[in-house]
Amino acid sequence: MSVDKVIEQAVAKGTALGGAVLLIVVGVLEVLQGVTTPDWRGTHLVLGGLVAVVGAVLFTGARWARISAIVLCAISLVVNAVSLPEHPLWAIPIVLLNAVVIWAVATWKPGRDTRI
Repeated sequence: MSVDKVIEQAVAKGTALGGAVLLIVVGVLEVLQGVTTPDWRGTHLVLGGLVAVVGAVLFTGARWARISAIVLCAISLVVNAVSLPEHPLWAIPIVLLNAVVIWAVATWKPGRDTRI
């Protein structure tokens, strides 16, 4: 493996693991939002629990967790892109973070040696 690929894999792995932490935090916040929002309680609780579990399993590098993380980030990216006109200060950073997590998880190849 070339040095450039090793560096790319190291950056992708670090960013993907950072994305796992972000997914766990978002999942917990989503669950808390479900507790305080009676109209959408079930939706927030289920989505939050799912996001938190996928974030936790993403630390293992499991393929299904990587695919699920990409799908959940893509859904979040689209939802926040739609809400750009109403909440640009919230939507822009979230869209960018989702794009970074998607890139990192899609690029990261667990099991490959990242030592130079």
